[in-house]
Amino acid sequence: MKREILFEQRVGEDRVIRIVQGDLTEEQVDAIVNAANEHLQHGGGVAGAIVRKGGQVIQEESDRWVREHGSVRTGTAAITGAGALPCRYVIHTVGPVWHGGGQGEEALLASAVRSALDMAVRHQLSSVSLPAISSGIFGFPKARCAEIILQEVYDHLSSRPDSTLREINLCNIDSETSQILLEEARRRWGGEKKQNADEK
Repeated sequence: MKREILFEQRVGEDRVIRIVQGDLTEEQVDAIVNAANEHLQHGGGVAGAIVRKGGQVIQEESDRWVREHGSVRTGTAAITGAGALPCRYVIHTVGPVWHGGGQGEEALLASAVRSALDMAVRHQLSSVSLPAISSGIFGFPKARCAEIILQEVYDHLSSRPDSTLREINLCNIDSETSQILLEEARRRWGGEKKQNADEK
């Protein structure tokens, strides 16, 4: 499908957040973020698409990670190579399954996003693309998911001068999720497509 940038928000002089509708597996960035389960078994959803496109080597590296480090706790992340994908790495972050909101799901989702971004910085990466973690089969309400992810991404870029990240794309293939993210970005930063965050 054709990639479309729906919204672009500059943070400071040289950092940018984008809302993108497109295929995550085709993003030409240093790393894409996979919404994974704790055992890194990439069967369905975004995870399944990543292995189909990138090759079985991603699943094999994931299995090795779990053997060496144990399962990936909810709210934390792991990293593997990207196989045949155009990026260099896949960062596998485990978001929470939604149980109604009373079991710390919001804090766990925020932690999952932070863990993915921190993993990118540890590997000296400058660009990542991530989906709306937990909002698919894990059932996290999409609007609240958009709020939390945008907040964490903005906080990272605006308050971490040591961060290597310069470009963070929120990339989803379906129009519903993309539009919800777009609406949340406009609510935060106004209706203009391009505007400097520091001017708000």
